Amino acid sequence: MPPPPSASGAAATGSTSIVSARSETGWHVLKVEGYSKIKGVLGIGRHIKSGSFNVGWRSWNIKCYTGGVNKENASWMCVALNLDNPAASGDVMVCFSFSLLDHAGEPIPAYTTTSTACIYSSTNYSWGFTKFIERTVLESSWLNSDSFSIRCDITVVTTDVCTKTTMECQAVPPPDLHCHLGALLDTDVGRDVTFLVNGGEEFTAHRIVLAARSPVFMAELFGPMKETFESHVRIDDMEAKVFKVLLHYIYNDSLPEIDKEDKVVMAQHLLVAADKYNMDRLKLICADTLSKCVDTSLVATTLVLAEQHGCHGLKEACFKFLKSPVNMTATMAGDGFQHLKRSFPNLVEELLAMIAQ
Repeated sequence: MPPPPSASGAAATGSTSIVSARSETGWHVLKVEGYSKIKGVLGIGRHIKSGSFNVGWRSWNIKCYTGGVNKENASWMCVALNLDNPAASGDVMVCFSFSLLDHAGEPIPAYTTTSTACIYSSTNYSWGFTKFIERTVLESSWLNSDSFSIRCDITVVTTDVCTKTTMECQAVPPPDLHCHLGALLDTDVGRDVTFLVNGGEEFTAHRIVLAARSPVFMAELFGPMKETFESHVRIDDMEAKVFKVLLHYIYNDSLPEIDKEDKVVMAQHLLVAADKYNMDRLKLICADTLSKCVDTSLVATTLVLAEQHGCHGLKEACFKFLKSPVNMTATMAGDGFQHLKRSFPNLVEELLAMIAQ
């Protein structure tokens, strides 16, 4: 249908304004050590301030008022999310939540508070909760070696206004190569190599896909070693279920859903496989998963893995966990630490030197 004529008889012209919203999420943990000393120094209206961190193209910090923000709320701990340099940041819509973390580092639902949408600006650059948790509750139940941790989860929503003519073009969809490769793994088309894994379970795949994803597979399947493998490759140092997940990652660039009870063990095995096949991104994914699951029963084994496979960030996470005297004492009583002492004495010396600092 042609556009309606204007009063002058000429065709009317029009344009469309599109407001698109996008969001970025992130989180930051503020750990407060030596609470009893801080409590004696800070009074009403005085706060502890975290370091700055970036979410949504802006810089933020957390303030924690252990003695309350005012006299009316002096028995409560107050927390607030603050925008750094508000004059230069512009107005922005933010949703956030604060969670007290338990001794395992997990958010406590009963002490998780979520905001409504807040507009941060040059005049309103600090939002929070005056009654986050009563100090008596914190002190009686949730201190860990005279310390506590608070996590702030943030979603920053921004809007872009763009004006364009009535001639519209179809939006380009996001990249979907991984979808096509994932579908290829589910078919028998073009498979040209068979893997015999851990006693004979067979997996077939495409040489060219494996070679593109791993320099080790490139050397094995197309380099001087290819004559040795021909069309069958034996893998005796990996469980079949681990190799299946590895193949899924190679084709899809993501991991499949893994049962919660198998998550840690699978991450350990996949980290070893990722190191073997020089797949750095998968190695980092596994190291990140393990660093979030460190506890007294796993930290010794995880530390050995980190040392053997050059995972410096994971090693630092283990050292940080063991810096707590409570965690270190519990870990030393386990079999894993005894194995660590026998097999990696230099690593134990490094750990003890770090704790002594």
